[in-house]
Amino acid sequence: MTRLPVVARRAEALLGAAVVSTAPVAGGDVAMATRLRLNNGSTALIKTLPHPPDGFFQVEAAGLRWLGEVPDGVPAAEVLAVDWDCLILRWIEPGRPSVDAAVDLGRRLATTHAAGAVAHGVGPEGPAGRRTSYIGRLPMPNKPAPTWAEFFATRRILPYLKLASDRRAIEPEDVRSIEALVGRLPELVPEEPPARLHGDLWNGNVLWGLDGSAHLIDPAAHGGHRETDLAMLSLFGLPNLPRVMAAYQEVKPLEPGWEERQGLHQLFPLLVHASMFNGGYGARAGEVARRY
Repeated sequence: MTRLPVVARRAEALLGAAVVSTAPVAGGDVAMATRLRLNNGSTALIKTLPHPPDGFFQVEAAGLRWLGEVPDGVPAAEVLAVDWDCLILRWIEPGRPSVDAAVDLGRRLATTHAAGAVAHGVGPEGPAGRRTSYIGRLPMPNKPAPTWAEFFATRRILPYLKLASDRRAIEPEDVRSIEALVGRLPELVPEEPPARLHGDLWNGNVLWGLDGSAHLIDPAAHGGHRETDLAMLSLFGLPNLPRVMAAYQEVKPLEPGWEERQGLHQLFPLLVHASMFNGGYGARAGEVARRY
């Protein structure tokens, strides 16, 4: 490990402890991640971004705290310090996924979801009362809605459908298929009280720790339908996912037909990926919409 002077000085100013050494950490798509070894013997992770969107790191920190405050819920990375340009977390030593950890994750995730939220869209309050979160660098509007169907249509599907269309990442035929589906959401997905969601729960945001537990990182936290988090896990895969789902069902069973509804919830991340990367995600979203 070496010492990156700029990163080290920024961390020292926020933590009040000297940084002995630093090392880059691979895997981040948006921010630069650096491991810090401190003179008090502890280790931390600092995420930095030269010109972040407004409130970017503060909102992430609020989301981690909101998820982590649930007793017996999934542990979230502990926030040590945050400012406009960086976020410092307690280091989680990576381990390997195991069946036992997957079962524990399923049970704890059901508990986290059951902690609930004030309304669909409402999550932790960010800086200056902001309720916008981010998925990647894209803003996620979280203005509350009285029903999940209205929230999902007007705050998730339609804004990102327009963005993907404006960026020519989706064909007009696929746009029409998705627009036709939006009005049918209330009849397709059973209404539930708002759950406490991670909001961007794909495999890369589940950190399997050496302590034998799964930890949540990089949330886009908000209140929503719990099937949304679970559909995201299914979309991009997770080690021992059947064990996770079985354990989840033991704690808080899902409404019948949840497996057939996963595609509906996956429309949102598909449109986000179309907007950010193109890569055929728009066509995939149109194909999913036509199934329903």
